Amino acid sequence: MVKKILLALGVVLVLIQFIRPAKNESDDKTHDISTKYVVPAHVNHLLEVACNDCHSNKTTYPWYSQIQPVAWWMNHHVEDGKRHLNFSTFTSLPVAVQNHKFEETIEMVDEKEMPLESYTFLGLHKEANLSEADRKAIVDWAKAQMDTLKAHYPADSLVLKRRAPAAR
Repeated sequence: MVKKILLALGVVLVLIQFIRPAKNESDDKTHDISTKYVVPAHVNHLLEVACNDCHSNKTTYPWYSQIQPVAWWMNHHVEDGKRHLNFSTFTSLPVAVQNHKFEETIEMVDEKEMPLESYTFLGLHKEANLSEADRKAIVDWAKAQMDTLKAHYPADSLVLKRRAPAAR
């Protein structure tokens, strides 16, 4: 009985290797954050190594992403990350949303909620382990972008508007 279960499990593991999620490998920079905002080289490097795999349309895949079900798990993380913040489509968002995304970036980096522990777990993506100076550089950059927005747009245009509840 145990042999049959192990054999069935082995067959399932082999078969799922052929079911792969689509890769996140677009190089379209039409609405990339760098098309509107100045991103200093040091901050750009930090975003590339600590953020862009999950928060852009261009993921660098490690070798283990070729193994199922790991690829499914990673795909879920990438899709969820892009849903919250996507640097590749950043400038297509309304300016109030862009301002809010900078605010969220400051909060998440400052409170060490990003990058996720699962991203740097067991020494994976060592370069994404941000030092306090790295975190400060990202936070200061995001604050500077918010200041730039405040200088160029009316204050009320930078605030997210609450939607009125639907009439019944």
